[in-house]
Amino acid sequence: MISKETIDRVFETARVEEVIGEFVNLKKAGSNFKGLSPFTDEKSPSFMVSPVKQIWKDFSTGKGGNAISFLMEHEHYSYPEAIKYLAKKYNIEIEETEQTAEQKQQLNERESMFVVSKFAAEYFHDLMLNTQQGKAIGLSYFKERGFRDDIIEKFDLGYAKDEWDNFTKAALNKGYDLKYLAATGLTIVKENKQFDRFKGRVLFPIHSMSGRILGFGGRILTNDKKAAKYLNSPESDIYHKSKILYGIYQAKKEIAKQDNCFLVEGYTDVVSFHQSGIENVVASSGTALTPDQIRLIRRLTQNITVLFDGDAAGLRASIRGIDLILEQGMNVKVVAFPEGEDPDSFAKAHSDTELREYLESNAQDFINFKVSLLMQESKNDPVKKAGLIRDIVTSISKIPDGIQREVYVQECSRIMEISERVLFSELAQLLSKEVKSKSTAQKPQNVDPNQPPPEYFMEQEAAMKAVKGGGNKVEKVDQLDLLEKEIIRILLLYGNEEVEFIQHVEVENENGRISLEKEEYTSFVSEELYLNLQEDEIEFTNGLFREIYFELIHQLNQDEKISIKKLTNHKSAEVSAAVTDILMDSDEVKHPLSDWERKEVYVTETKKILPKLVSDSILNLRRVLIEKKILEIMNQAKENNVSNADLELITNYIDLKKRLFEKLNRVV
Repeated sequence: MISKETIDRVFETARVEEVIGEFVNLKKAGSNFKGLSPFTDEKSPSFMVSPVKQIWKDFSTGKGGNAISFLMEHEHYSYPEAIKYLAKKYNIEIEETEQTAEQKQQLNERESMFVVSKFAAEYFHDLMLNTQQGKAIGLSYFKERGFRDDIIEKFDLGYAKDEWDNFTKAALNKGYDLKYLAATGLTIVKENKQFDRFKGRVLFPIHSMSGRILGFGGRILTNDKKAAKYLNSPESDIYHKSKILYGIYQAKKEIAKQDNCFLVEGYTDVVSFHQSGIENVVASSGTALTPDQIRLIRRLTQNITVLFDGDAAGLRASIRGIDLILEQGMNVKVVAFPEGEDPDSFAKAHSDTELREYLESNAQDFINFKVSLLMQESKNDPVKKAGLIRDIVTSISKIPDGIQREVYVQECSRIMEISERVLFSELAQLLSKEVKSKSTAQKPQNVDPNQPPPEYFMEQEAAMKAVKGGGNKVEKVDQLDLLEKEIIRILLLYGNEEVEFIQHVEVENENGRISLEKEEYTSFVSEELYLNLQEDEIEFTNGLFREIYFELIHQLNQDEKISIKKLTNHKSAEVSAAVTDILMDSDEVKHPLSDWERKEVYVTETKKILPKLVSDSILNLRRVLIEKKILEIMNQAKENNVSNADLELITNYIDLKKRLFEKLNRVV
């Protein structure tokens, strides 16, 4: 177990913008930060981080919370793992007791696979550095490739002995379950026999963006033609080849800093570039580039520079991935290495300065690159040239931004010596086909095109019910929910504020007549709300809001003030998420006053109208509760004969409701 003191220190030290900044490219937006959602495929940033409140909210999915909840949501960490991750990040010592057999058993399967993978990476790395065979074979291979000790350490490179079950035996002896060794693909199980998948190979552990071991890539060291040169972990619950990029963990900070990502093909390409001082590089690990991999990069930068081997056949096949990058709205540049060279060999044969200069001077816009490459094939053949033009325009059609498409059409017209009109015509046809294709795919069958969709009628019906109200119980419950949420919001944002309130007091004059007079008094917002709710014996109907309210009142009783941080860092994920939701949905966060003032629109500051805000929230809550009570009595009266007592009670409630409406300046 992790001590409470350690957890508190982690919460006090961790900065949500720093933690999230390692996974999402954040940009300053007033007092907050904005970025693209790491949970959805979006073009406009709707992900917001508030450094002041130390919370985040993703408006595209509705998710939100603190630094811990982000790691749990994004990296699928358990609560203790998220604490450990932050403790490591901020150099906070953390004491752990040895896990019992029962605790180990409680780990879910996914977590067990991560544990096994971590052990495997450490085992292979240690075996290579500290055993005679490991040094002689594994380490010597990397040394011959020119890799320094610090680079070998940085990428956790390792070696698996050329024995059938060396690793499997070691893992089983350490108490790891064969079930998870097989699930991760580290061990191949056939009937009653077990074999090491990566025996006799040097290993490249593949990390997630947060540094967790997802799988391995293994290179064979013999000339066995029957065995694959490279072997990857099989697909599993934690390893999806199409969704990962080798080197993303080691590169993420530099990618965001340089605002560019170099994309290569192989493991050694990445490692060699790091050794040359270029760290903003990732590899697709020999697979065809996928949208998921591109989106992984897009979280950190909008710019990709694709590095191609100097192999003509490979170039032609690889440029297909460019269209996928363009579809994601990314900016693409291309660098081709001389024939017979790849990023790894070129980096080794040239100095760090020469490599940087080559990358800078040879980076081409994708249009120029694609044209120059395909022109060699078409030469003076008009038919092939026409095909080339269509190929280029097809790539341009993938770009979501209209202005960018037009710029590329103009550039293509200049290079290809063909009129813009022809190119725009071809582009329009392609875009039209795409729109028709999408609409056909999404169009429901047997639907009259002249009639609105079914959803329209459902929305209209719901709207009519909301307007009519009457006996609609759902509408009343929703109103109550919203009002309870509003009271929680006021407590969270302004509970500690002290303001001037006004109350009406009955005063008897000399003639014995009673009149109402205004009386001003100073009180805290939290105290005013609490006393009014207590006076009416109002209890929250929403269980989650009730829990938050009790927590707030407990804080007031203990510390005489409200601490938002204690709620956003609450042990209950539900409480933490709900509080974050309320805070991030507030106008003060979504629309800071400074944003309006820049547009010369001046808004009354919320604090100045706090007395009315508090008063209205209480009066409205009373109103809805009274309406609910009247409805209950009427429903009971329908089943039984209406008694005089019922009629009197309803009359009293209606009178009370009228007085509330008068105070709210509303007409009954």
